[in-house]
Amino acid sequence: MSNPDDEKKYWLDDPKNHDKVFYGVLVIAVLVSIPDVLSLLNIVYHKHVEFEFENIFEFYSLYGLVCYVGLVLIAKKLRVLLKRDEDYYD
Repeated sequence: MSNPDDEKKYWLDDPKNHDKVFYGVLVIAVLVSIPDVLSLLNIVYHKHVEFEFENIFEFYSLYGLVCYVGLVLIAKKLRVLLKRDEDYYD
């Protein structure tokens, strides 16, 4: 039988590396969110809107949320139409 000490050690087996991964993901998340924060403050760019309702605070975020929820609700209704019987392939 093999000895437990003979097992191959992987990089994530060391608990110190768990912290490195966590802080690495945290730094990447902060770096990715910097442009979003700056655009909220209108520092990076100024929007030239076509319609007045686009000036609503966080309009595009709210629009995306409403569309996403709408897609989920439509998919739930569509599932009833397209669903197969449980023993369809039997």
